[in-house]
Amino acid sequence: MKYILYNPNANNGIKPEYLDGVEYKEVIGLDYQAFFDGLAPEDEVVFVGGDGTLNYFINAVDTDNIKNKVYLKPAGTGNDFMNDLDNKDGSEVLLNDYIRNLPTVYVNGMERKFINGIGYGIDGYCCEVADQIKATGSTKPINYSGIAIKGLLFHFKKKIANITVDSKEYKFRNVWLAPSMKGSFYGGGMDIAPDQDRKGDTLSCVVYHCGSKMKALKVFPDIFKGTHTSHKEMVAIMTGREIEVKFNEPCALQIDGETVLNVSSYRVKA
Repeated sequence: MKYILYNPNANNGIKPEYLDGVEYKEVIGLDYQAFFDGLAPEDEVVFVGGDGTLNYFINAVDTDNIKNKVYLKPAGTGNDFMNDLDNKDGSEVLLNDYIRNLPTVYVNGMERKFINGIGYGIDGYCCEVADQIKATGSTKPINYSGIAIKGLLFHFKKKIANITVDSKEYKFRNVWLAPSMKGSFYGGGMDIAPDQDRKGDTLSCVVYHCGSKMKALKVFPDIFKGTHTSHKEMVAIMTGREIEVKFNEPCALQIDGETVLNVSSYRVKA
C-alpha cells in the first residue's frame, strides 16, 4: 500500500493528486510513530510538503529505524531541502538516506533534530517578524528579503559572538548571522554554506560579520548565489562535529524555519 500524508491547511487546501490505489491521510492529529509502527514492511509513504513537514516528521519518529521507503513530494513555500538536492522538476525524492543520523540542536532547554540548519541572528529575526505578520491573519506572501533589509538597516542590532567549534574558541564582533548548517540552503533559497555536504559527518558554522551596514547590505544578496564566501574579510566558515554559539544579548533563532524566541546561545551536535 502507498500512503499519501498531507496537510489540508497547506497549499491553499488543494488535495494532492495521485493515481488510484493509494490511501490519503491528513497529518493533523496523526500519531506519526504509531502510524509507522503499524505499517507492513512493503508499505510506502509519501509526504506532500516542504521543510516544515520534514522537520515535524524527523522529530516525531525514530527515523534511524524506519523500515519503510519514505518519499517527499515538494509543496508549500519552504523547500530548501529540495534546493540542496537540486530538485527542479518537483519529482518525489526518496528520503531514507537523508533522515538517518541527523544532527541535534540544544536550545532553551529544548532538544530537536534538524535537516537543513539553524539560523541565528537576522535570519531568526526575519522568522520572528514573519510570524508576527501571519498572526495578524494576513494572507499576502511574506517578503523575507524586505524584512531582512529593513532589519539590517533599522531594527536588528549587531551582536558579539563567542563560538566554540570542537573545543576551539573564536570571537567575532559586528555579527549579523551565525547559523550552523547540515545542508547548504536555508531561508527560502539562500545558499549560505555552499560547500557543506549534507551526507558528511560535520556541520558548517557561517559567521557573517561587518561593521558597516551599507557594506553588509551590499554583499547580502550574494548569499542567494553562494558567492558571499569570497568576501573573506566578512564571512568566516568553520566546520566541526560540535558547535556552540553565544551572543552577548538574546535574539530569535530558527530551526528549519521554526522560530524560537529569546535565545542567548545554542549548541549543535552532528
